[in-house]
Amino acid sequence: MKAAVIESVGKAVVAEVPDPTPGPREVVVEVAACGLCGTDLHILQGEFAPKLPIVPGHEFAGAVVGVGTQVTELAVGDRVAVDPSLYCYECRYCRTGHNNLCERWAAIGVTTAGGAAQFAVAPVANCVKLPEHVRTQDAALVEPLSCAVRGYDVLQSRLGAHVLIYGSGTMGLMMLELAKRTGAASVDVVDVNAARLETARRLGVSSSAASPDELDRPQGWDLVVDATGNAAAIQDGLDRVAKAGTFLQFGVADYATRVTIDPYRIYNQEITITGSMAVLHSFERAAELFATGVLDPDIFISDRIPLERYPQALEQFASGVGRKIVVVP
Repeated sequence: MKAAVIESVGKAVVAEVPDPTPGPREVVVEVAACGLCGTDLHILQGEFAPKLPIVPGHEFAGAVVGVGTQVTELAVGDRVAVDPSLYCYECRYCRTGHNNLCERWAAIGVTTAGGAAQFAVAPVANCVKLPEHVRTQDAALVEPLSCAVRGYDVLQSRLGAHVLIYGSGTMGLMMLELAKRTGAASVDVVDVNAARLETARRLGVSSSAASPDELDRPQGWDLVVDATGNAAAIQDGLDRVAKAGTFLQFGVADYATRVTIDPYRIYNQEITITGSMAVLHSFERAAELFATGVLDPDIFISDRIPLERYPQALEQFASGVGRKIVVVP
């Protein structure tokens, strides 16, 4: 079969690889679409993946074309979105309900072959069937939406909160849509990318700007979300949190990124700083939300690029052009 392969640091190609074979409790999915994510760039840069080469792609959906000998929950022809998370279920974190922090954490498309290919293998337990009205190619959005749902679980958002989001890429826009649906009094978005900021306006922000200095909230925001991973944005966001407010580190920063905190202010103003890592008990809920139309795929997906052009798709994604980019085998 044809697949994208990150062969070595900085080098992605499209090549022929062996067709996958399902284990007893696995299925083979014919991929309809696979989204690109910042994690893919980190893998390309030599981070995250324990070894290369690897077939990337952890945001994908498709139709079941093969089932293992012990699979009864799904049948050939079922359309599914795939949760890429692979846990050991044995370590301290798994046993205390924090599976996303698993000591042996692994993921389809990160540590094992993923969905940037014609076919991919997944445990049957990781597959969620799609209702008839959901287009399979759109359902690659379910995985990033499940990360956003997890982010809101961590935030424990309260009604009437004033929310500030840094970044209007895919994840920032998803956090915007969830904020609107969780009773926020206002949702403001900042981004230096004018084209992406225009999309945030289309989705209905309270205010938008290139900098929070242009917004009128001198007392700060109750909830501040960084969806960029950019050191300057994170540093600025920490200073914008209102008293008794919460800062969520949602964007994936480089390992070397460092910012400065003010311990006295955190103590004196009872500020919470927290993070959200990947998916945790949120994939099924995201699939249900997606089926209700919480996201408009035609707005979120800006480019559908043939799998043969995967290296070019990565370059476009890295340049910040477009919103969600999906590759289509």
